[in-house]
Amino acid sequence: MAQVIMPKMGDGMSEGTILRWLKKEGDSVEVGDIIAEIETDKASVELPADVSGKLATIVAKEGETVPVGAVIAEILGEGEQPQVSTPAPAPTAEAPAEPTPAPHAEAPIREESPVQERVKASPLARRIAQEAGIDLAMVRGTGPGGRIVERDVQQFIASRQAAPRPPIAEPARPAAAVVETPALTGGEPLSRMRRLIAERTTLTKQTVPHFYVTMDVDMTEAMALREKLNASLPEDAPKISVNDFVTKACALALARHPRVNALYQNERIYPSSEIHIGIAVALPDGLIVPVLRHCERKTLRQIATETRQLVEKARAGRLTPDEYTGATFSISNLGMYGVDEFIAIINPPAVAILAVGAVQKQPVALDDDTVVVRPRMKVTISADHRALDGAVAAEFLRELKRILENPYVMVE
Repeated sequence: MAQVIMPKMGDGMSEGTILRWLKKEGDSVEVGDIIAEIETDKASVELPADVSGKLATIVAKEGETVPVGAVIAEILGEGEQPQVSTPAPAPTAEAPAEPTPAPHAEAPIREESPVQERVKASPLARRIAQEAGIDLAMVRGTGPGGRIVERDVQQFIASRQAAPRPPIAEPARPAAAVVETPALTGGEPLSRMRRLIAERTTLTKQTVPHFYVTMDVDMTEAMALREKLNASLPEDAPKISVNDFVTKACALALARHPRVNALYQNERIYPSSEIHIGIAVALPDGLIVPVLRHCERKTLRQIATETRQLVEKARAGRLTPDEYTGATFSISNLGMYGVDEFIAIINPPAVAILAVGAVQKQPVALDDDTVVVRPRMKVTISADHRALDGAVAAEFLRELKRILENPYVMVE
């Protein structure tokens, strides 16, 4: 007899929700057969069988949220008898595991209204509804007990887009009134994701000795090459972004400075020859960091294509655990918001993260004292002083600057 337990699918996961069982009690299963679909706050994940036999007892029913490690079913071998199973603990919340927070979380959090909280819906369905600005009370649930699941929200979005929209009348403006500042009583509680972000970033800042190094990069050649490459791409091909250039340049620089591409655990440093770069992606209720694996093997165009795919999956809540864990280095880019420069919080056990500002035209004094206008970009590395010193971080940034200012090395 083999017990099927709720698996841990990420460092931040403490519980998961049984979205649906794909096998029913009494069905025969083989190793690798998908027996259930589990939903976390990041994605819906298929659960394969680890052994062959007969699915004898389903302990956790569809729609239940159970902690990691809890028994959710039993699989019997030939001649075995089912055991009396303890029911899974009652769910303590609608939402499953919180996602591993990004190094910093600048995206605004949109709290749910009391009506939203009363509606029975899966965490992934809530996330999609929040992103699309949909009131869950308007969605018909088809899950267990009328619970709203992802497909219900997606169908509602599709039907709303297909229906003609009547003209919206301009509401009457109320007369101006004097608004008194309310006393600081009550207040809105933090969401589960925001609480986890607060806990992890506080712990990181308290236990990891950060230091920061900033460098200014001339992006003249990189912007010209980007325009040239994008002009040669088919219309339906993903365009190469500034962040793609930064990712590729980081991969090359990390290969030459492997101490920056390392993990720190238990007072030991583990440099890695495999370069897995996390890309911070803003979501309506926080951030998530999909991981672009083996960047040392990828071309600039492959990085552009695969990054778009990961971002789309992240925003749809479809990332698998392998796609949001295991980063050896991370990039957080706020350039699209017009930010000049900023510092980011390291995402342990990695020892560094790069913060990228906007490409902006600035006056530059040349060696002959003439002044020209050039596109410039500031990059700031946050480094763990337990594993790195300032000189190592500066050498890495100097190599990154050299590559970005001579971008043709990225397409050779």
